[in-house]
Amino acid sequence: MHPTDPLLAPMRGADHRDVGGVALDVVSAGSGRVKRMVYPPGFRWSTHMKAMVGTELCMHAHVGFLARGQIRIEYPDGCSLDLAAPQVVAIEPGHDGWVVGAEPAVLIEFDFERETVQRLGMPDSHRH
Repeated sequence: MHPTDPLLAPMRGADHRDVGGVALDVVSAGSGRVKRMVYPPGFRWSTHMKAMVGTELCMHAHVGFLARGQIRIEYPDGCSLDLAAPQVVAIEPGHDGWVVGAEPAVLIEFDFERETVQRLGMPDSHRH
């Protein structure tokens, strides 16, 4: 990651950690959180997170803004989403996802930890 690019640099005042190769910055905001996730090129949830998390798919909802890069989301029913910055995202639980191309994907996300689906009125699984 390029140290002079503020979109990729650790955020001041945030709780910073690396999880499965993803640079994660988290800031509390009222009863929720704002997260900035930098997914490196080559990242795939099923490859880098599945064993660590212990589920077949990512079971979190993601609501926010893709600020840089491209990601592909795929559900078990074969449905997929191709997302490219700049774009608002609303990703339902029960998906795999990966970075497309040679550029990191930067996602700014708003969540309520385990209550995100309920608090944001999202479906608890992928629906057509």
